Amino acid sequence: MARRYISPDTPIGAVRRYFGLKQQELAWFLDVGNAIIGHIEAGRRDLSLDLLHRLLPLARHLPTPPPTVPPTDHLPADAPVPEAAPLAARRAECLAKAAQLRGQLVPLAERAWYACRWQQALPAVQAELPANTPEAKEATAALRPWLARKAETFRPEHAARYHLLRLQAEALEAEAAALAALLATGV
Repeated sequence: MARRYISPDTPIGAVRRYFGLKQQELAWFLDVGNAIIGHIEAGRRDLSLDLLHRLLPLARHLPTPPPTVPPTDHLPADAPVPEAAPLAARRAECLAKAAQLRGQLVPLAERAWYACRWQQALPAVQAELPANTPEAKEATAALRPWLARKAETFRPEHAARYHLLRLQAEALEAEAAALAALLATGV
């Protein structure tokens, strides 16, 4: 669910935004109805002196200037240390899925190599097929299309599948490595 924008231009908005409070939570803290907070934020009602005094215990903690949004690329230094078990389980899951995907790459890669070898050999092999007599032409009539199909067994959709699987495996392996590094820090 997308969060609505909370304007930091009012004391109520600044407190809500800094502490990540919902209107009803701040209303509960201030001991007022939810609608009053909405009216104050919308500018339809002024913040009374009484409400301002009840807001001060939170407002005193606001930095100057208040940050626009909390950073999402890291946690605060005093955030709790994560449990190791879920991280280790996810790492094992990533490695298992990556191994499964790598296993699916093997037949695709082999297919590509065989197709390339057939493409390289096809002109010479077709040139060496006997074609001097009508019997020889008849005998090789089914062989020629078969040879051409062997050279086309790895098509663009197979190449796309190969690369998608490879990228998924690499992403899972990178996630597993990041989890291993996190676990090594003594989580």
